[in-house]
Amino acid sequence: MIEPIGNQYVVARPVYSANAFGEEHKKKQRHHKTLLDHLKKLCRCSAQKAKNIAFSLFPIASWLPAYRIKEWLLSDIVSGISTGLVAVLQGLAFALLVTIPPGYGLYAAFFPVIIYFFLGTSRHISVGPFPVLSMMVGAVVVRLTPTDSAADSTFANSSMTNDSSIDEQKVIVAATVTMLSGIIQLLMGVLRLGFVVIYLSESLISGFTTAAAIHVVVSQLKFMFQLTVPAHTDPFSLFKVLESVFSQIEKTNIADLVTSLVILVVVFVVKELNQRYKAKLPVPIPIELIVTVIATGVSYGFDFKTRFNVAVIGEMKPGFQAPVTPSRQTFQDTIGDSFGIAIVGFAVAFSVASVYSLKYDYPIDGNQELIALGASNIFGGSFKGFAASTSLSRSGVQESTGGKTQIAGLLSAIIVLIVVAIGFLLEPLQKSVLAALALGNLKGMLMQFVEIRRLWRKDKYDCLIWVMTFIFAVVLGLGLGLAASVAFQLLTIVFRTQFPKCSTLANVGRSNIYKNRKDYSEIYEPEGVKIFRCPSPIYFANISFFKQKLIDAIGFRPLRILRKRNKALKKIRKMQKKGLLQVTPKGFICTVDGFKDSDEELDNDKIEELDQPINTTDLPFQIDWNANLPLNIVVPKINLHSLILDFSAVSFLDVSSMRGLKTILQEFIRIQVDVYIAGTDDDFIEKLTRCEFFDDEVKDSIFFLTIHDAVLHILMKKDYSTSKFNPSQEVEAKSDDFTISTNGGLRNRECQVPIETKF
Repeated sequence: MIEPIGNQYVVARPVYSANAFGEEHKKKQRHHKTLLDHLKKLCRCSAQKAKNIAFSLFPIASWLPAYRIKEWLLSDIVSGISTGLVAVLQGLAFALLVTIPPGYGLYAAFFPVIIYFFLGTSRHISVGPFPVLSMMVGAVVVRLTPTDSAADSTFANSSMTNDSSIDEQKVIVAATVTMLSGIIQLLMGVLRLGFVVIYLSESLISGFTTAAAIHVVVSQLKFMFQLTVPAHTDPFSLFKVLESVFSQIEKTNIADLVTSLVILVVVFVVKELNQRYKAKLPVPIPIELIVTVIATGVSYGFDFKTRFNVAVIGEMKPGFQAPVTPSRQTFQDTIGDSFGIAIVGFAVAFSVASVYSLKYDYPIDGNQELIALGASNIFGGSFKGFAASTSLSRSGVQESTGGKTQIAGLLSAIIVLIVVAIGFLLEPLQKSVLAALALGNLKGMLMQFVEIRRLWRKDKYDCLIWVMTFIFAVVLGLGLGLAASVAFQLLTIVFRTQFPKCSTLANVGRSNIYKNRKDYSEIYEPEGVKIFRCPSPIYFANISFFKQKLIDAIGFRPLRILRKRNKALKKIRKMQKKGLLQVTPKGFICTVDGFKDSDEELDNDKIEELDQPINTTDLPFQIDWNANLPLNIVVPKINLHSLILDFSAVSFLDVSSMRGLKTILQEFIRIQVDVYIAGTDDDFIEKLTRCEFFDDEVKDSIFFLTIHDAVLHILMKKDYSTSKFNPSQEVEAKSDDFTISTNGGLRNRECQVPIETKF
């Protein structure tokens, strides 16, 4: 019963052990679904189920009929035009990261958007090229295609060795990797494996994208300086590229360098103005479009290609090319890279989509997102595009310019389509301009460095994940770096559970609240009672750590006490047998000054025997181990009679740790320390029962609902023991029953020794 009294409450109920609560409140018999039950439900067919499946596979069917033309259409048109212009420039720029001709970047900015329009669940993200994925695809392209005039062994059927054939090979490799990553995403979506994104934490994604931004910066240096830099894909490739760049620095094309620096400064300044005055500007200033138009006009008008020997985009064929057949050998060679690309692409897209879904209050489906992205990449790769996800900056433009639905994305694809038709106008554009535009989109990724300090204050493990992910991705490359980062993140989870922050609890405020005794000054601890809390699962890897922390908390090793008591008991039996302990009207008298075992007798003390429970049934008296024992018998005294283990935060216990836990409980029980476990759920106890955890020593009555229940049970138990001892009969007992010996260590078995408990 709970009675509210102002801002306080009074609870009146019995002290419950787990067994007592189960007897008073019977559990309902629940039917747990079997695999067959799930299969029956999955195979059951109905009109409503078919409708739900159709809506889930084609989300456009749910939101397009409800489209508000008067309210949303104009905003979507403005947003689509703005996003389309940014998508064009980013597609051209990010194609350089893939090391393929820039024109193919328009394919990657067009086809995925069309497919996502029908299959995607997010209304605000802009699907298309993403610099991190472009770098990852580019690393595969460099590894599998020739870097000189020699034909690549992967394409044995090709005899052409000129630059155009090499570019074609690169395009086929990029398209094949994209298709394979799309197939992986599609299969994961069909198998409902969208939950895998939870294994990529925000700290890992942040550190990985920041490292990828560093790779992007380094990879664009060769275009800004117009240097011939050999491609590297092995670990430490970033440093090898830097070494190659600085070793050729005297060959820098000044025109390309000046152009790229001017554009970088202009883009950064205008983007900062857009951010600062975004509330006052109707739409962000399209600085990328402006500088592209100006740079193209200047390069064409002054004939930069001839006069300054700058590198330009070159021929851009109008229209789209026919679909390409993927390379089977490339499929086999890039399965690992494609899996990493699939996971990173989905993780980035889903994280950005989640932000907008929370902001505008609409649901997104992770599994459907996998299907949408997978189909987009399969379709885009078929038409010689490269891997698509979403760009943070491009999605920000689509949302900030008023985009309401994926109608804006469809219109942005139309803008890309128009540019494909008139792409020849961009042929004079310098590649250094595209490199500068690519770097201009990295500000948000590079600024994540400032989050390290804040992350350190929040959670040191997350900060460590960020730093190690960044180091792995920079040093090992994006592919190996991602794998190493995921492995390290999982390792931190192991460390968190393997070395939990255990604590000793005490009562605070004389209530049913128990907190870490180190955090509060006014605490109350029942005398002879220790409360120990473990805040993590207990399994094979941390059971030893748990035991050591428990020993540190109580201040002694129960097994050592047990062995010393068994050795002492052996000596007492020998002394009694040899007549060295005599019963007198005054008690038990030790008739010798000393008693020592021979070396042979000491060697015969087997560890197995010393670890057994203490058995004094053959003695006419019981032993008070905390009193003064006969001469030459030294046993450490302990001031603990009850131990409470708070397992409210222990989510599971494996079979290996069960044996270790049972050994710990037995050691305490055998030295007459009662052990209680509080806060476990019913499944925990049921599992112990199934594994035959309980026996004559460790019983199922040790479980209590709460810590306070266990404490009250201990206090009542000690009060009951004390009440059985009548002080008025103490003198008579001394003379008649020989209850206490002269040394105070041996007591008559019929006497109950009181233990005073203060609380």
